[in-house]
Amino acid sequence: MTTTRDGIPVTKVARTLADLATVALPKQLRAATRQAEFRGYPLGEAVSDGMDSHLERRFLALCRRAGLPEPEPNIQIGPHRVDFLWRRLCLVVEVDDWSSHRGRQAFEDDRARDAYLAERGLVAIRFTDRQIRHEPTSVTASLKTTLARLAAAATPRNRRQVPT
Repeated sequence: MTTTRDGIPVTKVARTLADLATVALPKQLRAATRQAEFRGYPLGEAVSDGMDSHLERRFLALCRRAGLPEPEPNIQIGPHRVDFLWRRLCLVVEVDDWSSHRGRQAFEDDRARDAYLAERGLVAIRFTDRQIRHEPTSVTASLKTTLARLAAAATPRNRRQVPT
């Protein structure tokens, strides 16, 4: 919902942050949220679910609809914050949209993150916003297969711990 102030259409801070979550980098969204909290603006539920973007919310909803085990969102592993973690299975899922991952630096950073996770025994898979939106059956089938394979391999003897 918008209102007009001095002839300019504006939204409430909570709505602005929710909209920002769809286009900003996580670091930028955290900085904006921090400023809003510091200034005492009411944020409501806009940024309190632990997820940084609408894409992450959409992915989690897809997992729920498919009856998949629920992952932990936005978990810090070493210097990296991963989008989703199935801790017992050491599975990380990153959800990427083109607007945040189209440059050389983002490309390099993503590969470095994947290598860091692999070095620590974690499996990292990525899904794009287009896959999540337009190919949800393929995404859930891939996840089900990966989760089943990792669960079969995760006997009590060889269970790994996720590094923090």
